Amino acid sequence: MSQLSVHSPIGDLTISEEDGKIVSLDWGWSPLSAENEILRRAKNLLDQYFDGENPTFDLPLNPHGTKFQKNVWNIMLDIPYGKFLTYGEISNRLNSHARAVGMACGQNPIPIIIPCHRVLGKDGKLTGFSGGEGIETKRYLLDLEETDDNLKLPF
Repeated sequence: MSQLSVHSPIGDLTISEEDGKIVSLDWGWSPLSAENEILRRAKNLLDQYFDGENPTFDLPLNPHGTKFQKNVWNIMLDIPYGKFLTYGEISNRLNSHARAVGMACGQNPIPIIIPCHRVLGKDGKLTGFSGGEGIETKRYLLDLEETDDNLKLPF
């Protein structure tokens, strides 16, 4: 596994890859950073994202998880920049329960790139976020994506 740590407006982040695929994005700095092509590409896309751009995170991903978790994460990958879904909407697509979707969101190993911050509670309620400063980090990411071209978020 190779890792690359980067500074961001929401704290230091460490991107990890295995076999040429991104497997995690964690808060904190790794003393074991070692650049390679895929990690540099991920860093450049994250830099663009934090600069307020809407980059296409077209990175090869291999998040470790259950089949259900991967189904939830795949739906999250399809949520457009500046938009959101609720846990209930995702659970309806999967014939599951909102609580199970919330658990899968909380286990997302590649936040931001797999945009779990774009999943909100019922009626657009801002709910938990497993990275950084929790809900405040989620609010920051959603605010970053808010533009005149997209819908105003309900919080």
